[in-house]
Amino acid sequence: MTTRPSDEIDFKIENENPSKKIKLDNEEVKTLAVSQHYSAHNAGITEPDVGIKEYISAGLSGFKGTLKQRYTDFLVNEVEKNGNVVHLTDDGYQKSEPKEEPKEEEKKESTEEAAVEKKEPFVLDPEDRAKLVAKLDEETVENMIELLSTGTKLQTTKPIEAKDDRTAIHQLVRSAFKSKLETKTTPENTFIITLNNNSNKNNNKRNRFKKILAAAAGPTKAFLHFTVYKENKETMQVAHMLSKFLRIPPKSIQYAGTKDRRGVTVQRASIAKMEIGRLAGMNKTLRGITLGGFKFEDAPLKLGELQGNEFLITIRDVDEKNTENVDKALSSLKENGFINYYGMQRFGTFSVSTHTIGTHILKSDWKTAVELILSPQELVIPESVEARKIWAETKDASKALAAMPRKCVAESSILGVLVKTPNSYLNAIMQVPRNLRMMYGHAYQSYVWNMVASERIKRFGMKPIVGDLVILENGENATNTAEDDQDDFTEDVKQETFIRARPITQEEIDSGAKTIYDIVIPTPGFDILYPENELKQVYIDVMKEDGLDPDNMRRNLREFSLAGSYRHLVAKPGAVQWWIRNYEESDVQMVKTDLDLLKGNLTEEDRIAKEGEGSRTAVILKLQLASSQYATMALREVMKIDTTRRGDGFDVQVKKD
Repeated sequence: MTTRPSDEIDFKIENENPSKKIKLDNEEVKTLAVSQHYSAHNAGITEPDVGIKEYISAGLSGFKGTLKQRYTDFLVNEVEKNGNVVHLTDDGYQKSEPKEEPKEEEKKESTEEAAVEKKEPFVLDPEDRAKLVAKLDEETVENMIELLSTGTKLQTTKPIEAKDDRTAIHQLVRSAFKSKLETKTTPENTFIITLNNNSNKNNNKRNRFKKILAAAAGPTKAFLHFTVYKENKETMQVAHMLSKFLRIPPKSIQYAGTKDRRGVTVQRASIAKMEIGRLAGMNKTLRGITLGGFKFEDAPLKLGELQGNEFLITIRDVDEKNTENVDKALSSLKENGFINYYGMQRFGTFSVSTHTIGTHILKSDWKTAVELILSPQELVIPESVEARKIWAETKDASKALAAMPRKCVAESSILGVLVKTPNSYLNAIMQVPRNLRMMYGHAYQSYVWNMVASERIKRFGMKPIVGDLVILENGENATNTAEDDQDDFTEDVKQETFIRARPITQEEIDSGAKTIYDIVIPTPGFDILYPENELKQVYIDVMKEDGLDPDNMRRNLREFSLAGSYRHLVAKPGAVQWWIRNYEESDVQMVKTDLDLLKGNLTEEDRIAKEGEGSRTAVILKLQLASSQYATMALREVMKIDTTRRGDGFDVQVKKD
């Protein structure tokens, strides 16, 4: 992040050579330039803006369709490290198997439970006993106590003529015997007293519930792992709700990966020092969330402890009357994969891309970064429009902060600093929560990766070339890829987690030892190896446009010194299947969720809608992707669409020629 004078900004003129730059010295003109630069992005950033330009199956035509019409059109199930797909198979008690009569073992357990209760004599409170004796008699009270053990019916002989007295006796028996006994009045105004069968059933049900939970979860350990089924909610939102209801710190709830809001997702999570019954009881309170699959473990879940995700995506209103094109496109996806681009989610949903802000942060151009974050934009959170206007017109941080909604965390954090210390732009950026401010630099790395990947596919297609990089295998010697003359630098990430790469040889290409699926492209950084072929010049050219150097990625501020990483050029999804279904009603549910299967005692065979009749066509696509791979990029490959995000879903899809 090389320091650059704060009064200099790159301003690209529409319809001119994008490499041309204008140096603006006047501060007022500079602000106008920033605004004008992004007026061209009123419709938001597009795929080419962030380097997403090529296709593997460019020769195949795509097809139009509607994505995410309903949140049940996008199902995501986490895949654990061992390859197990996480499903909601219970809610702590209810099982997905069809209901059956109790087995002999269960009947025996129920009888044994009742026998245990019989062995423990009921102790009647002395004060309650005295009241009962006064209203009935000593022998009747003794018989009532014995009734708890024998279960036989008891009828009193003494009539109670007054209704108020009879009511008082009903209430007293219920209270004194903890609702274990039930009383009924006879026509002769005596009482028939029996065991309260409903109470016994409820107690037995609770006991069975506890036994099921305990048996499934295993011996109590430090961490309780569980499955989270959620509809139309973000993972962090669920964690916040649980922490609120359970009155525990949010950091106590951990998970392997975050899942988006728009869809139905299933994943594992863990909580430290949690009683299983307490967590299972949340199912009575939560809406759109179901918890199950309880299991005690010695360690918590950690971010990244997953293999990937399984997607079940419904594409509605597919325009192909002849589905041959659909089959060809999906067959290509299954056999060849897709370019493993960083998807549009990586670059935000505002008019100003996060990678553009990252460019200025990496150049230590703090003022421009601040201005871009606070700038008026066509696509922003609507509640923030007025605050952005105030800042642009007045530069009054206090007034802008008062109008800025608190959910705009980065903007509020920056304005809070500028209220106290105007012009402290570096301090303002550093006040943004760490995960957000790191996002800007990572988005720029993703942008460069996308640009290089596009150029790699455009020039050489799916054939590996000498100098392409592959990950070092076990037993291969790793060399220090960082520059030897750099100062010592302690990386936040443990060094042993770093992955190393090496260039491939012509011999490996000729023998078929390495294929395109082995090739990795690095994000720019100080601790990676760049391709040893003409792609290195692509890095230089792309980053030179932004005033940056791929060989100079160290910065004085540690968190903006980016080490870099490796990402496979082509992703090949697993378990690819698809179904083509005709339907008529526009909003008919095409795929059953895990909760649908659980509540209906259905099996996996019932998940996909059966073939029907109608004028509409839907494609249901199932695939598994590794962690950090984007389903939207797989859809882009088969549909030939621009997946530019608009809030929670996608624009109307337009087929590209």
